[in-house]
Amino acid sequence: MYKVPNRRGTRIRRHTRLRGHLEGGPIRPRLAVFRSLHHVYAQIIDDVSGRTLVAAGTTDADLRKSVKSPSGAQGASAVGKSIAERALKSGIETVVFDRGGFPYHGRVKALAEAARGAGLKF
Repeated sequence: MYKVPNRRGTRIRRHTRLRGHLEGGPIRPRLAVFRSLHHVYAQIIDDVSGRTLVAAGTTDADLRKSVKSPSGAQGASAVGKSIAERALKSGIETVVFDRGGFPYHGRVKALAEAARGAGLKF
């Protein structure tokens, strides 16, 4: 019998497949992106030590004031700019981009391009 896949399960399978060859270390950590229905979050993670080095999201107080709609591409680009500024302040210049199983389109693409524009290399 054919089982209809749900979107969340399909995304998690894609993310697991991507994580098979993506790994962030202390020299080049991983920029992980998660988008929910209303918000976008980004973390820079050192997978060797299992620590989050830098994080940003549309739920941050400074971004909530500056962004009109946190759920759109404008909010995602603000998160990308913010994560890049915080990473450069922490001494992180290059990262591995982990789109989290989401298509590289829309909010994920806006976040990535804003982070690149702010000086983060990937």
